[in-house]
This record gives sequence, C-alpha cells and structure tokens, in this order.
Amino acid sequence: MEKSVVINDIRNVLVDGIRLAYVRSFGCQLNVSDGEKIKGLLKKAGYDFTEDEHQADIIILNTCAVRESAEDRVFGIIGSMKKLKEEKPSLIIGLAGCMTAQEHIREKIKKSYPQVDFVMGTSAINSLPELLLDCLRGKKFSADTGEYDDFSEQVEQVRESTFKASVPIMFGCNNFCTYCIVPYVRGRERSRRPEDIINEVHQLVEDGYKEIMLLGQNVNSYGNDLENGMSFPELLRELNKLDGDFIIRFMSSHPKDASRELIDTILGCEKVAKHLHLPVQSGSNTVLDRMNRRYTIEKYLETVDYIRRNNPDFSLTTDLIVGFPNETDEEFQATLELIKRVKYDNIYSFIYSRRTGTKAAEIIDTVPEDVKSRRMRELLEVQREISTENYKRFVGRKMRVLVDGVSKKRDGYVTGKSNEFIIAEFEGDRSLVGNFVEIEVTDAMNWAVTGKML
Repeated sequence: MEKSVVINDIRNVLVDGIRLAYVRSFGCQLNVSDGEKIKGLLKKAGYDFTEDEHQADIIILNTCAVRESAEDRVFGIIGSMKKLKEEKPSLIIGLAGCMTAQEHIREKIKKSYPQVDFVMGTSAINSLPELLLDCLRGKKFSADTGEYDDFSEQVEQVRESTFKASVPIMFGCNNFCTYCIVPYVRGRERSRRPEDIINEVHQLVEDGYKEIMLLGQNVNSYGNDLENGMSFPELLRELNKLDGDFIIRFMSSHPKDASRELIDTILGCEKVAKHLHLPVQSGSNTVLDRMNRRYTIEKYLETVDYIRRNNPDFSLTTDLIVGFPNETDEEFQATLELIKRVKYDNIYSFIYSRRTGTKAAEIIDTVPEDVKSRRMRELLEVQREISTENYKRFVGRKMRVLVDGVSKKRDGYVTGKSNEFIIAEFEGDRSLVGNFVEIEVTDAMNWAVTGKML
C-alpha cells in the first residue's frame, strides 16, 4: 500500500483530536538520527510531541544494544510502562532500534512484555505507518525487523537542534570486531548516494545549520559498495565546496582505513574540523588481534605521527575498552603507555560488556570485576592529567567556538565546542546559542578550556 494512503488512513482514525507521541532514543548519534526520522513520520501522520510519557498516546523507545547496561535500562523502562498501559488501554507502545534485531530479545519482549504493541528494526523505519495503522485497528502485536536498502530519503526529520544536524552517510558494518554486536543488528555496509548526501547538507546549510555531523559505523569505508562510488575523502572535498559558514565533523573512523589521503583532505579543507575520532580500543597488539581489529599499534602510531607532523594542534580522541576477556596486566599497561604516547585530548572508555552472539562472548573470562574497575580508575586518572596539560596549548590564544548551550555549572556562562572539538566555557547569555563566536582562552581544565569573548 502507498505510504500516502496509509498516512491518510491513520489521520482518519485520529480524526477525533490531537494525539501526542513520546519518542526516546538511546545510544549513538545514528540512533538519535533514526529517532528524528521516526518523529518525522509521526508528525506526517498527525501526531504532536510531548516530553512526558504520561501524556502520550504513543510511546516509541529507540533502543541501543552496544552494552548490556543499555539493554537492561530499556527493559526496566518497558516494565514500568505496564502500569501506564493499564491506566490507558489505548496507549500504543513500540520498540525500535538495535535491540529488536536480536531474535532472543524479540522473543523475550513477546513472551514477557505484552504491553509492547510492535517492534521495528533499524532499517524498517519506513514501515512505521503500516505498523501503527495495524495497532490503531486493534492488532495485538506487529513486527517488521527485515533488512532494507531504503534509506528513507523522503522522510522529513524532526531535528533535535536548529543549528546542529546529523547526516548519516552509510549504515551497517563489515568489520566484525569480536566484541561488537553492530554488524549483527545493523547489517552489512550500505552507502547512501553522494548526490543525496550533498543535497541534504546543502539544504541544511541553507536552513541555517552551522554544524554538520556525518555519521557511519566506519565512514572511511563510504562508497566501497557503490558502483563507481565516491570515496569518503572525495565526499568531504565536495561538501567543503558548498557555500556558507558551517563546520563539517564526522564519526567514526576505523584506524585500518584512515589513509593519508583522508588526513590530507581534513587538513586541506577549511570547513572540515581539525579533529579525528580514531578508536584504538586497546594499546596491546595481542588484544587487538583477539578483537579482530586488523591493525597494529605500530600502524596506528604511523597515522598519529603523520597528523602531528602536519598539524601539532590537531585534536585526537579515541575509544578504549578496559577488561577485554583475559586482559593481562601487561596488556593493560600497554594501553596506558599508548595514551601517554599519543596524548589524546579526550577518551571514551568502557569496561568490556559481553554481547550474546559475538565471538568474544564465547571466551571464558578469568579477570575479576574489581580488577577491571581498578584499571578503569587508573586509566581515567592518567587521562585527566593528559587532558589538562594538552588544553594548556590554547591558553592565551584565540579560539572559534560554536555555542551550543548554557553552562550547567555557572550562571551567566555559555558553553560550546571549538574547531578541534574542545569544550569551551565563557561568560555570555543564551542569545549566543547557535552562533560562532571568538574567544581568548584564559585557563585550561581537564575537561574544557575557559575564556572571554572577544
């Protein structure tokens, strides 16, 4: 059935008044972007939105499966919604996102959480109107977790911000790191057509957006699946040509595919941020081998050194997993040595979370949890010292910042991020949010710099 017909049928069912939708996305920025598309379809179907689930006529939880804690959190929320359903039997509850791609999760939902009316896979967002219409017509449970190549190009997004926009350029992953569930829940790599991406970014800039975040599980692989496809560096160069005052960011970038062409492109494009998120995961080659990361620390450092030689101020951030199964003290120490060597501006570190269905989940782990926690504390302490020292390089210098909010720590202050993705805090009012300003950096902390507006 045509989408427009389904949408009209939903509107006809809802003719008796305004209905409210509550959409909550968990996890990565790709999920947030998917949540914006879900909102776009609901808006087209006649729904308004609420931040209070108690006022909602439909609730959709857009889930994350990267860590067990994220799944447990969602199950806790679904459980608490049983009472909402009892108080309001007409309430529709839907589950979307990465959790729904796992068969054991779907079975658990169907068996133990009858308050859930439908589940929708990560690439089945376009099926939302049909699923919703089934529910409105009284169907007890609906599901669509199929894999589709339709990237919902015609779906109008209800964006969370008026000046920062996320633009997925590809979906899925081909790397199969042994700890990661993503290839199993988001499928193989599928790239959007470059002309669709360029047109979307052009329109966003025309609409006044100042920051464009390009998204993919491994943006460096962009275009590999397209016939005569444009490479990721080529895409960056094309976007850099667009008129307007905006900044281009992207994540994530797999180290094995971080070519010198990519680095040269970042350095040579004035609108591309001088920041690279390059997830290393571990400083030990033996751990990287067990993770199936397909690069060595020596190769990784070649990329880092090439960047540093060409731009000493260039900002590097990374992801690190502490306590990968049977990680030894020596392997952990190699990670500490790596962060001292690279001197990241920031790290995103996690204690290993076992994911059913991955290769690493089959390993019997002998490392006690208290040892993993101690290692995490040690890692964070070392990084705090590095970040504080790193940020001092900006003291006394000018920094261009996109203001993105008011300070939660000090009244009369605002915060934003620099070209290098460094958090900056300085005196100013809410009217600055969404604008580029120039500041002079006066001090450095372990999480941000402070300054005064020029």
